[in-house]
Parts: sequence; C-alpha cells; structure tokens
Amino acid sequence: MPTPKILAFAGSLRRDSYNKKMVAVAAKGARDAGAEVTVLDLASIPLPVFDEDLEARDGLPPNGRRLKDLMIASHGLLIASPEYNSSMSAALKNAIDWASRPAQGEAPLAAFANKVVGIMSASPGALGGLRGLVHLRAVLGNIQSIVLPDQFALTHSHEAFNDDGTMKDPKKQQIVEGIGRRVAHVASRLMD
Repeated sequence: MPTPKILAFAGSLRRDSYNKKMVAVAAKGARDAGAEVTVLDLASIPLPVFDEDLEARDGLPPNGRRLKDLMIASHGLLIASPEYNSSMSAALKNAIDWASRPAQGEAPLAAFANKVVGIMSASPGALGGLRGLVHLRAVLGNIQSIVLPDQFALTHSHEAFNDDGTMKDPKKQQIVEGIGRRVAHVASRLMD
C-alpha cells in the first residue's frame, strides 16, 4: 500500500493538554500502520482571530499558510478536540477557518476536501468532550472532509495518562491507536 501522510494535532494551546497527549497516542497508531505522521502543536503557529478585513488587507497570515500547506500535503488528519462550553475550542475553529480560505490557483477547500479525518476528545468531565465532537464532525463534514464514524471521548482524562504519555488503561490505548490506524488505512486506499 502507498504511504499516507497524516497531520495530527490537538485543538488546545495548553502546554500539558490531555488532548495533545491523546493525539500523540493516535499518531503512534497511524505510524504503526505505516503512515508518515507529522504532529503539530497549534501553539507553535499562533494565528490572529479570523477576520475578513484582515485577510483582505494582509492576505493569509504566514502561520495560516504554513498550516494550510501541511494540511494540503496530508492525506488524512487526526484531531483531538477539547470541549469548551459544549463545543470545540476557539483555537481549533480559528485554525479551521483560516485553513479553509480560498486561494488563487487552489482547488476549493484544498486543505479539507476528501481528507480522511479521525476525531477524538479528552476531558476531565463525565462525557469526555463528546458534545464538542458533534460540532467538529458537522463542521468538517460541511467542508468536504471524510470523517470516519469511529471516534473516542476520553472521560476523567486527568487520571488517564502515565508519565511517558501512554494511557493507563490498555484498552483505551488500543482504541485511540486504532483511530490512527484506521485513518492511515483508509487514507492509503483513497490515495491517487
């Protein structure tokens, strides 16, 4: 099978984010399945809040271009989304908004159209961020991504990880790695 390129990131800017830890677990699953995986920390590419006046005046910000280029070069995405007030984080939505902007010479929604996406969330709460995944799935589906039906919401995330980043519960570790593996497998089958 061809080697798919997967971009993995969390929608959190917090240094010790549980979602960053979880997307690293999913990235391991994708690597184990033969994918080439890039793990991106959104905090390393700060973006202004999306504003069409700013875009009209200055164009796509350099970090927005960097993010978009990484997405365009990828066949699949792994996204771990924290839940803020029953939805996705502002940082994640802002990144999606900037990366979805049209550019001359690019196909519409080049960063998202036909990309295989695996989604997950981690939260200290009892639902594990599940409500935010509903919104993320809807947004990604509307911008032509192929969001896999598999998803995972990790509850009590503050107790879920070992110091080395692995998950304390081997079954949960297998589930999250499995999302990464499925994204890699489906992406490789859909590659031109």
